[in-house]
Amino acid sequence: MHADGSGRLELTRYETPAALSADPPSPSPNTLGLHRVMFAVDDIDDTIARLRPHGAQVLGEVAQYEESFRLCYLRGPAGIIVALAEQIG
Repeated sequence: MHADGSGRLELTRYETPAALSADPPSPSPNTLGLHRVMFAVDDIDDTIARLRPHGAQVLGEVAQYEESFRLCYLRGPAGIIVALAEQIG
């Protein structure tokens, strides 16, 4: 994201060749080569609550880094990993 907020996000879905399954099926968020994206949110707990009915699962727990940020990883229904960050300080 650019400092002026004009960043872009491109999502890709492969039609062919057929997608390969991850091995293991639910890799850890820090697996080498695994892609993920992080979103800044105003309220991480509210965001998690709104995403759970759509199949999102929190990986591990919400971590707090000093008095600056709360962070977590979520796995979506297609196995995609998304990170959330809430600035608290």
